[in-house]
Amino acid sequence: MRQPSLALAAVFLFVCGSASAQAESPIKRTIITRGDVSVPGREAVVAQVEIAPGALAGRHTHPGDEISYFLGGEGELLIDGQPPRRMKAGEAFVIPAGVVHAARNPGTEPARLVGVYIVEKGQPLASPAK
Repeated sequence: MRQPSLALAAVFLFVCGSASAQAESPIKRTIITRGDVSVPGREAVVAQVEIAPGALAGRHTHPGDEISYFLGGEGELLIDGQPPRRMKAGEAFVIPAGVVHAARNPGTEPARLVGVYIVEKGQPLASPAK
């Protein structure tokens, strides 16, 4: 009788641990809206993006262009092949499709952005870079 209980407890701890790890992700994208654009097979995705203080959003790409506007906090944009770019509220950037990049929050408050992505339909919004 105890074996099933132990197995159930192990599954419960695994699921709770996974949910907890997901909740503590250094980057959080909350999709506000998405809709078709004039380019066949593409859609616009508008998201609120938050990077935790001191966190690094690892190297990744998007299946389309990213256009982002900084609302608050500080950020450092790390685009492969370019020097780091320090960002603050009121500044914006554009990253073409497939370009490998990362972001770091060197500050003590969350970095907050609005991101607009013009991406291929049916693809993940972001994928880890190799």
